[in-house]
Amino acid sequence: MSARAAGRSVPLSAWGREHRARQPEAVRRHRQSDRRRLRSMANAVVGAGLVVALILGVVGLRVQQVRMSYRLDALRNSRAEIEEANRRLRVEMATLRSLARIESKARTELGMVVPTHDQIRLAREFVPGGKGAAALDRPSVVAEHAVPRDVGVR
Repeated sequence: MSARAAGRSVPLSAWGREHRARQPEAVRRHRQSDRRRLRSMANAVVGAGLVVALILGVVGLRVQQVRMSYRLDALRNSRAEIEEANRRLRVEMATLRSLARIESKARTELGMVVPTHDQIRLAREFVPGGKGAAALDRPSVVAEHAVPRDVGVR
């Protein structure tokens, strides 16, 4: 084990004392920093940070693009389903509005029958070329040619 490691002070030779005397204490213990090296290291760190930020930005945009494409596909599927439901409802509406269906429902469920010829009466204002209220715009004429209450299907 050396004398220094043991904590004992080693006497310096004459040359060692002279050498120490010529060097100030701060110079021996402190290294002077090179500003060019520090500047180049700072530039390298900033450049690497910019590259990392650029790469993360591109990856983030790509992830957002993939997310939007999935959402667009879901919306397209939803639109197709809604259009199919709309088509089915239009067909059902046309079926329900069918005069033949309405007539058969009236006969079966309500017990209605087709009127005979003597059950039908025509009002003058609805006869083409008649002189009813529809042909004249005067209110007094409407009162003169009023349709009797018993007109209609019996």
